[in-house]
Amino acid sequence: MEAAKVYTQDGTVDLQGRPVLASKTGRWKACSFLLGYEAFERMAFYGIASNLVNYLTTRLHEDTISSVRNVNNWSGAVWITPIAGAYIADSYIGRFWTFTASSLIYVLGMILLTMAVTVKSLRPTCTNGICNKASSLQIAFFYLSLYTIAIGAGGTKPNISTFGADQFDNYSIGEKKQKVSFFNWWMFSSFLGALFATLGLVYIQENLGWGLGYGIPTVGLLVSLVVFYIGTPFYRHKVIKSDNIAKDLVRVPIVAFKNRKLQCPSDILELHELDSHYYKSTGKHQVHHTPIFRFLDKAAIKTCSRESPCTVTKVEVAKRVLGLTLIWLVTLVPSTLWAQVNTLFVKQGTTLDRKLGSDFQIPAASLGSFVTLSMLVSVPMYDQYFVPFMRKKTGNPRGITILQRLGIGFVIQIVAVAVASAVEVKRMRVIKEFNITSPKEVVPMSIFWLLPQYSLLGIGDVFNAIGLLEFFYDQSPEEMQSLGTTFFTSGIGLGNFLNSFLVTVIDKITSKGGGKSWIGDNLNDSRLDYYYGFLVVISVVNMGLFLLAASKYVYKSDDTEEFSGGCVQMEAKALDTSPLTI
Repeated sequence: MEAAKVYTQDGTVDLQGRPVLASKTGRWKACSFLLGYEAFERMAFYGIASNLVNYLTTRLHEDTISSVRNVNNWSGAVWITPIAGAYIADSYIGRFWTFTASSLIYVLGMILLTMAVTVKSLRPTCTNGICNKASSLQIAFFYLSLYTIAIGAGGTKPNISTFGADQFDNYSIGEKKQKVSFFNWWMFSSFLGALFATLGLVYIQENLGWGLGYGIPTVGLLVSLVVFYIGTPFYRHKVIKSDNIAKDLVRVPIVAFKNRKLQCPSDILELHELDSHYYKSTGKHQVHHTPIFRFLDKAAIKTCSRESPCTVTKVEVAKRVLGLTLIWLVTLVPSTLWAQVNTLFVKQGTTLDRKLGSDFQIPAASLGSFVTLSMLVSVPMYDQYFVPFMRKKTGNPRGITILQRLGIGFVIQIVAVAVASAVEVKRMRVIKEFNITSPKEVVPMSIFWLLPQYSLLGIGDVFNAIGLLEFFYDQSPEEMQSLGTTFFTSGIGLGNFLNSFLVTVIDKITSKGGGKSWIGDNLNDSRLDYYYGFLVVISVVNMGLFLLAASKYVYKSDDTEEFSGGCVQMEAKALDTSPLTI
């Protein structure tokens, strides 16, 4: 007798729109085809970002402030464009096709960038390591290549990770348990790509040529895309069921404002909502009423107006997005701290003794590999030891809540920047002791003094970077999870823009009236320790705001059942700020 076919319970389909068998699709089998792309894409991104500030200063002759600003602006664009890519995926063509089109743009950008540093007419000529001033055409072509990559990343970044998470059925207990570990191991593959970039590609760029350094990840991306499409028969696809998301999100507060003078009914059943059969028949998700942000409930009040009120479900989606926005706002400063890794940390490293043995010199940007190494060591420890241990103590499947995870990560980040400030104080003392004044004079202090700040940032990222990605995916409304993860990417993007703004303003203020800039072209005559100290102060203030926002946050309910008759409130759990008992 033939065994009964068991289909996925979450409504996922294959590329032709047919229901898929749970046993033959999705899960880690499907995700294995995605992990290779993520590793190569991160290798490409960090292969550019980690050493871009050095290329801009040594090959394009940009000053310190301009190079830091341009690196931050490009990195910001890479992380901010996913808003558009996620919206297109959630509202129109889905994650798979958005990723497909965008990945081709990304590869095109990598090819153009490789040409920009390889083709003689497109790059500045150099003699004995000294480069001539780049022409306007060469500069324009270089930045055209960079921003083509940024546009491609807009469609790949928000969709590839959420597409991977879609391979696990939330309605299956076994698959839901596997999904808890998904983001940890997803980021693990990302870290592997970053490690090769900061260890291998940076060395290749500075010693064997920038063309080879950019060409290797370009070829890798092409190979990984082929592997990605080989896995097509195993993929599960979410069906687009939402209406115009942006229109609904804008309409709810507008209608609520129009109804501001009306009194909300004491019985929430009197608010406007469609019959539960409508949601079952259309496959859309009904979201039940919650007691938070009650002022938005006025958008669902039934009136005599010709304009129909918003449904409770649409109001609740708007509430979720508002709650996510409040958490997102307090992640911008931590993202600014992370921006130092590819900018000021690198410039700081170029001033130190980078010799390893008699002949080998460590590229300053390669120290970023210790961020990745600490992540690679910490992720398995977190997933295999910390989570099971804390699960026994707290009863939480994740060990601790996602917001607790973020809070721990933010604290570690603050400590890392405080350590960076202390190391910079040490560097300035050595400069004074040896009477160093020239910007190119090497400070007799090992570059390995920077290891603690890099390593601490890596450990912190195991908590906050992975936690943020999981938080915004998990807590987003079902129909906009690609758009939800752009809270994560846009936060990093705006963090880079914020750092660009801060270094520009701090430089202008501190150099005003002939004063000494904290971040001058000559880092041997600057005060980076003051700037790092400033970042610590605003981070501590931001931490207080995070604790306030987290204590008020209400988690999205894990309940997946439809109820008949009456509304069921979402699980109202705020961040537990009490000490963890071990």
